[in-house]
Amino acid sequence: MSDGHYALTGHVPVPLPPGEALRLFTPCGEEEWVKGWRPRFPVPAADDSRPGTVFETDSHGERTIWVVADRQEGRRIRYARVTPGSRAGLVTVTAADDGRGGTTVEVTYELTALSPQGARELRGFAAGYGDFLKSWEQAIADRLASRPPNAATPT
Repeated sequence: MSDGHYALTGHVPVPLPPGEALRLFTPCGEEEWVKGWRPRFPVPAADDSRPGTVFETDSHGERTIWVVADRQEGRRIRYARVTPGSRAGLVTVTAADDGRGGTTVEVTYELTALSPQGARELRGFAAGYGDFLKSWEQAIADRLASRPPNAATPT
């Protein structure tokens, strides 16, 4: 890891089977638990996790362009992402059965700074990566707790 490039990996436990857990990490699935997450698709997407799907998000005053780079149904999805003038790279989300009826989701960010400001932002992101993923764990747990008992994850 250099000042301008970071590869960060962490884990998020999700109390759902792998296929259902992974769906929470698709562009539309994240809307269920990420505050302010509203993907915009320039072309309507019947399948928001199909490789080649493009979408944009606005978060913290930044526009990010995302492309679904590849996926393995029910197991893994990889995104390419660019925040113009700041940073670019890949985000890979892999779901594995935890052996207890839930899933361990591995989240890897491989990001490169595109500017000095991007390098500063990446340093801060790297320093807080563990807390960042813990906030995801809590947000998902809160969302799942608010669902009616035995409710399936929407598709």
